[in-house]
Amino acid sequence: MLFQWIKSGKPWIWLTGGAVSVSLISVFGLLLLIGWKGLVYFWPMPLSVWTNENGNQIVGQVYQRATIPVSRLSHGQENLPEQIIEDGSVEQLSIKIANRELYPLDFIAVLEPNLSEPEHPKEWVVLERIQNGSFFGRPVEYVTEHGRYSSDVRSHLRYGVDFADALRVEMDRILNVEVREIGWELSQIRLQKRKVEFNGKLTPAYLDEYDEKKKALESLISEAESKLAQIRSKLKSEYLVVEEMSGSIHQIPLIDILDAWYPNDMTYFEKTVHWANQALKFLLDDPREANSEGGVFPAIFGTVFLVLMMSIIVTPLGVLAAVYLHEYAENNALTRIIRVAVINLAGVPSIVYGVFGLGFFVYSIGGSIDEFFYADKLPTPTFGTPGILWSALTLALLTLPVVIVSTEEGLGRIPLSVRDGSYALGATQFETLWRIVLPLASPAIITGLILAVARAAGEVAPLMLVGVAKLAPSLPVDSHYPFVHLERKFMHLGYHIYDVGFQTPNIEAARPLVYATSFLLVMVVVGLNLTAINIRNNLREKYRVLGQD
Repeated sequence: MLFQWIKSGKPWIWLTGGAVSVSLISVFGLLLLIGWKGLVYFWPMPLSVWTNENGNQIVGQVYQRATIPVSRLSHGQENLPEQIIEDGSVEQLSIKIANRELYPLDFIAVLEPNLSEPEHPKEWVVLERIQNGSFFGRPVEYVTEHGRYSSDVRSHLRYGVDFADALRVEMDRILNVEVREIGWELSQIRLQKRKVEFNGKLTPAYLDEYDEKKKALESLISEAESKLAQIRSKLKSEYLVVEEMSGSIHQIPLIDILDAWYPNDMTYFEKTVHWANQALKFLLDDPREANSEGGVFPAIFGTVFLVLMMSIIVTPLGVLAAVYLHEYAENNALTRIIRVAVINLAGVPSIVYGVFGLGFFVYSIGGSIDEFFYADKLPTPTFGTPGILWSALTLALLTLPVVIVSTEEGLGRIPLSVRDGSYALGATQFETLWRIVLPLASPAIITGLILAVARAAGEVAPLMLVGVAKLAPSLPVDSHYPFVHLERKFMHLGYHIYDVGFQTPNIEAARPLVYATSFLLVMVVVGLNLTAINIRNNLREKYRVLGQD
């Protein structure tokens, strides 16, 4: 009976179904873990106050709990209760104490039995700062140019933070609209002067005109910088006086404070609103503090823009190659070798593509473009340096075999009767291909593109050689002609994860940010794939024929 059941093949059906179920559970479990550890980063954790065995006060947030054997403790066993020593294990707390300029580490490890019961006073505040991370303290007074306020400090601090936000918006407007625009015009007239000088047409009249324009623009920049200095002076004139956990008093200038909240005095609704605001800042702000603080908007933009450029490049190349191999080329030794080469290219390590892109695209093609079209800018390279164009081309080569194989399989699934019917109506081979075959094969083409996007969006190794940067001051798209600047470096979510996770000086403090960025990268890839899948399903329904899935 058992032998017949095994011979029927049902065990293999159950085994296959079980394997798929385990795989799906593992994938969703991993995504849930990454998402939870990343999204909880924005939740306002409560501030706890303890007293250690020496009578010193510790203020911080519980970051992690771990149970460790007592035998692993090199010191401190004599302070533990006998019951814990007999049990052989003790609870250890990793506490985030922040205040980076006062203490060497953001975190301290303390044994829970050596601490008193935690208290959660409502008057302690968390200050989000531009530099040195967060600051935990008890507000004492708020100082402005109009006086000192020791009562109702909370409302004065809230007003000050809102006031600082409004001034920062004005500073950003001056920097982006005035200083940056004027600086761009100044760089353009300098470049024009170099072109005229390079062509040997420099005249005294042109120099006088150039000097006049230059002085006018420099005067405008000086005026804008004067406005910025006034705003900064206004922000520096106000500060918050706080007491930190050791009892010492410190002054935190308003210019350094981005936000302030009292986590122990917030309702669940207020915490939810705070969480949403912090998550929105993470999506829309620029990074700061060596990428360990702030947002990731440039990285999101760079990732999506790179994938779209790669898709625009790889799709026509892969489709043309597949059409030639399947529709025009004869089945001989040469085409068989080409197909084997295409399949083998899919297994080449991605870093090899990066080295090829650096040598061929950047140095050879980019250097030649600079010699022919940007000779006046040399020795400063324009296209002869890593940039987003060369990154897109490198990823297009990396994913080209996937698109070719998928498209060729789609062409092979189209019934011959469809082609014969087109020929019978008098259509040529090209007309049949363009109007009948390619539309029917479009779902397979989109499938290849989906696989290409899934692989390219997470690649980091080749990008490190051909264009990605730790911090890119300008996006590849702006309001200046030609509006899309393909020669610029860019930021990428994958490289951002690597940089924050392994290159940040305080890795432990930045670990939650790594989870948040990883979850965001997964969501970006899923969003791109879902868009392509929706397009493929619509095309599949539109061009469904007998014998085609």
